[in-house]
Amino acid sequence: MNDENIAKAESFPARFTDKLLMGMSWAEYSKKLITPFNIVAMIILCVGFPLIGLRFWKGLAAVTHASNEYPWSILLGWGLFAGVPLSGTGYVMATAVYILGYKKYHPMVRLGVLTGFMGYLFAVIYLLIDIGRPWRIYYPMAVSFGPTSVLFLVAWHVATYLTVQLLEFSPAILEWLRSRRVRKWAVMLTIGMTIAGVILSTLHQSALGAMFLLAPGKVHPLWYSTFVPVFNFISSIFGGLCMVIAVSTVCARWLRERADATFLTSLDPLTVGLGKAASIVMFVYFLLKMIGVAHDDNWALLATGYGYWFMLEILAFVLVPMIVLFMGVKKNSARIVRFGAFHAIAGIILNRLNLSIITFNWNLPNHFHDIVPPPKEALIVLSIITFHILLFRWILNRMPVLREDPDYPEEHH
Repeated sequence: MNDENIAKAESFPARFTDKLLMGMSWAEYSKKLITPFNIVAMIILCVGFPLIGLRFWKGLAAVTHASNEYPWSILLGWGLFAGVPLSGTGYVMATAVYILGYKKYHPMVRLGVLTGFMGYLFAVIYLLIDIGRPWRIYYPMAVSFGPTSVLFLVAWHVATYLTVQLLEFSPAILEWLRSRRVRKWAVMLTIGMTIAGVILSTLHQSALGAMFLLAPGKVHPLWYSTFVPVFNFISSIFGGLCMVIAVSTVCARWLRERADATFLTSLDPLTVGLGKAASIVMFVYFLLKMIGVAHDDNWALLATGYGYWFMLEILAFVLVPMIVLFMGVKKNSARIVRFGAFHAIAGIILNRLNLSIITFNWNLPNHFHDIVPPPKEALIVLSIITFHILLFRWILNRMPVLREDPDYPEEHH
């Protein structure tokens, strides 16, 4: 009988269940789930998920303000156009560590890859909710085969890059599952997947901007530019760097027990290093935005209402956080750098909302009234954000992302 119990305890289902429950019994685990944050999260999900069902039952008009004039809605303005540049964490960190050789940033590379993978995964979820027939999402990729279409490029690249990031993160999953043999093959693919990720990211980050080149009469001239693809790509670089700073800060504050000493002790100097890189890229982005205004001779538009809004975006949400990041680096202050990073993230979100919603068809009557999302749509977005956070936390609590697995020391040198 004892032998049977030992065999049962050592079986894969028992070990897997133990991993899922983090070594606790069902009763202990259930009790630990009862926290103020989880209770609020469940309330949000209980309200938002039925609204998603309502969207599929009665159509987009039941929950969103999207129309022929305003096609994107907050679902895509937030979830896709703002979410994708902030998901550039994977390719910037993997490139820095595996290609450029900045090994000191290794404690952050898995966090960057996971953040990027989750960002792209949920961008697809937002897209599936917005698409009229989500089960036909493969049509732009395989059926309506149009290699000259921007949507064709975006669909293939996002789908492929999502797979690439899953493969990049797979060593952490396999370490968690104790699958040493498969993990060995996954690690061997890391460099190849990183190179593929850089290529794919360069193309689809810029392609999301190229979509707006098809609407020169709809996007306000201060945001419409032939350089939009370049703007989008460059902003995704400093957006990814700042997002790594922001996510690592939150993890060190709220999931400190899941991080090891290597991650925690190196966090401040690595944060300053990332802030330095981000400030340099932001300076390039700021100059290019000004060159874009000069190239299209839009100086006179700066004296209009939209011009003031444009200057607010550029000065308050690009130049100011750039200076804050620079000052943080100069003073070697991780705290100042973190403030600048969160500020820069807000700037990217504002820019993408400006491009896709706020200045799209800006000259139509009742424009500002029509772009305000209804409460149902806002609750759907809030519920997806909540689910995103819960799933992200679930992974960090279990898998070796903020910590090194001592059984695989060769991975960390």
